[in-house]
Amino acid sequence: METTYKNLIDKAYEAMRYAYTPYSKFKVGAALLTDTDEVYTGCNIESASYGATNCAERTALFKAVSEGHRAFKAIAVVGEAKVPTYPCGICRQMLMEFGDMDVLLDQNGTLVIHRLSELLPHSFTASDLFQL
Repeated sequence: METTYKNLIDKAYEAMRYAYTPYSKFKVGAALLTDTDEVYTGCNIESASYGATNCAERTALFKAVSEGHRAFKAIAVVGEAKVPTYPCGICRQMLMEFGDMDVLLDQNGTLVIHRLSELLPHSFTASDLFQL
């Protein structure tokens, strides 16, 4: 069965149930769609040492990359807020490492779609490392 964007949002909500958020109390879930139509999910995982906290988007990304995936079509990100939960700057940068993709958000039941490049214009990529 082909994963639709609505299915991806649903999978992100499922992943959000597993969030570990004893400090912020703000749960986030993500579902990342690979170029081969596999889905990897993630939730945010907090630590008393705040810098060690990991976002849902990076959890999903790291799971997918650790299984050999390097190309992605889309990522769905959901949170408990009444407004769309956008990826943070670090997550945007990490996702862009693997190319531009659709970013799917839920706005009170309405699907909102952005390109990652819209959310992170003038991103720093590997090609910037080789400029003289």
